[in-house]
Amino acid sequence: MRRTASSSGAQGEVILENPEVVQNAEKKMAYPTHTTNGNEKVKGNRRRRSSSLMYQEPPESLEQQSDQAVLPNLNAQWVNAKGAWAIHIVCILLLKILYDIVPSISQETSWTLVNTTYMFATYLMFHYVRGIPFEFNAGAYDNLNMWEQIDNEDQYTPAKKFLLAVPICLFLVSTHYTRYDLMLFVVNLLATAAVVVPKLPAFHRMRFTFFNPDLAHPDSDQR
Repeated sequence: MRRTASSSGAQGEVILENPEVVQNAEKKMAYPTHTTNGNEKVKGNRRRRSSSLMYQEPPESLEQQSDQAVLPNLNAQWVNAKGAWAIHIVCILLLKILYDIVPSISQETSWTLVNTTYMFATYLMFHYVRGIPFEFNAGAYDNLNMWEQIDNEDQYTPAKKFLLAVPICLFLVSTHYTRYDLMLFVVNLLATAAVVVPKLPAFHRMRFTFFNPDLAHPDSDQR
């Protein structure tokens, strides 16, 4: 705190200045905050829009549909190839062997780790990553995740039925071998729900915008 004194005639005047108060006042003057239309808050040059946490991906344009029909989608066709279904069972068995050879891990913990690892990996593969790793169709699948690309978005095909049944069966097996422990049951249930729910037709093309709310209205800045 700084103190300055000045005199005017016989009367003295003391002015107290707090540097923190002065800095806060300068910031408010430099970055004014006000609201517009009741839904938008403007702070300086940044604008935040209130948006929903979930929205549905719009259908592709005619040009994108034409690009999708030009060449086969190698990113999603492998799920119908020979041995593609068996690789899931092999991966689960390898995970079980891997966790069993680690010392001081019980069977209950081992099955829980197998379940959560498989669910996390398949969620990243089928539901989190969008687009394809190949550059041959002009980005026709950039808005779709792998689950939506399988079988041209048809529901309840043999491949999708199998991919839906595997996490459910693994959850039941994990619950049995964890001896229905409440805490482990909750962990396995949440991990399984995170993979099964996005596969349901009711959540087809649905997007959650917890980490990027601007995705809820991708065209809002162009209006």
